[in-house]
Amino acid sequence: MTTVPFTPDDSTRLTEALNAAVTDGATPGGVIALGTLDGPPRFLTAGHTAPAELPGQIPDADTVYDVASLTKVVATWPLVCRAADEGLLDLDAPVRVFLPAVDGPAPSGEATVRQLLTHTAGLKASTRLDHYRGQDRPLHELMLREPLESEPGTHRYVNRGYILLGLALAHVHGRPLDQVAAAFWSGLGMDATTYGPLARTPQVAPTEQRLPGAPRLWGIPHDDNAVLLGGAAGHAGVFTTARDLARYAEHLLTPGTDLHGRLRTSMQPAAAIETGLDRGLSWILAPGHIAYHHGFTGTSLYLAPHTGRYLTILTNAIYGGEARKRLAPLRDLALKTITTT
Repeated sequence: MTTVPFTPDDSTRLTEALNAAVTDGATPGGVIALGTLDGPPRFLTAGHTAPAELPGQIPDADTVYDVASLTKVVATWPLVCRAADEGLLDLDAPVRVFLPAVDGPAPSGEATVRQLLTHTAGLKASTRLDHYRGQDRPLHELMLREPLESEPGTHRYVNRGYILLGLALAHVHGRPLDQVAAAFWSGLGMDATTYGPLARTPQVAPTEQRLPGAPRLWGIPHDDNAVLLGGAAGHAGVFTTARDLARYAEHLLTPGTDLHGRLRTSMQPAAAIETGLDRGLSWILAPGHIAYHHGFTGTSLYLAPHTGRYLTILTNAIYGGEARKRLAPLRDLALKTITTT
């Protein structure tokens, strides 16, 4: 691997784009980390953590953000890969094998772990765990009994597959998902990374105000399904900092490590998303040997293993309501920047 450093111009353009996102109202503020294995990361910041609740509070490398679907690649994907290496899971076996037994037909339970990781299982796209309230069967059984919505093999982004993977991880390890994940992050030195809930401190970025006059979501996941699962789920619920995400990226890019090997294996295209983009194991794959993933709250993680580059974006863009479209220019620039050699 030949490391290709970022340039001062890269930092300038990204800072300008982050400032533009703040000015346009896409997010109240945010932090970008960019770096390589050759030195410490640069942290670029803009805006404020929460203008109404924390006036004057400027985000920094240690501000804690709800990373939403980055949970899939920061928690579930590495834990599934490690469990497979340890013989606790088999990527090509039905997920029902790794959950408490279900009597009778379980169509969604026939989906393999690999299909769930690659969003090709054909599961129902809608995921409303509140619809299971009042049932007399455990959640995993209710989900496994659901019929498929499409033929397996075609890509369709679905959260319920990762919810099942989170339940499976807890079952094969014999302890809650948040404990399994905490041990993993601790081993990487990611001491600020955790599942919620967290205390409402100035170091934690709040997200959305759901009802006028009501308190903002602060220290609890923005994702309702993750909340119903106690805050720890396979698809969402993780909180972390730009510093910890940079540390995680460095582990993923370091040749010879288990994580680097898993990333390389996971970057084999498994299904087409659209022209120019494929799905690997969890990760979106872009031209130039780039792997990345987004989170609904306004977060992103980009990796370029062949050049040793990484770039992360942490924002609480959902602070003002759904803002993914307004974040598109910043995310497009980030992808272009990390792809440039």
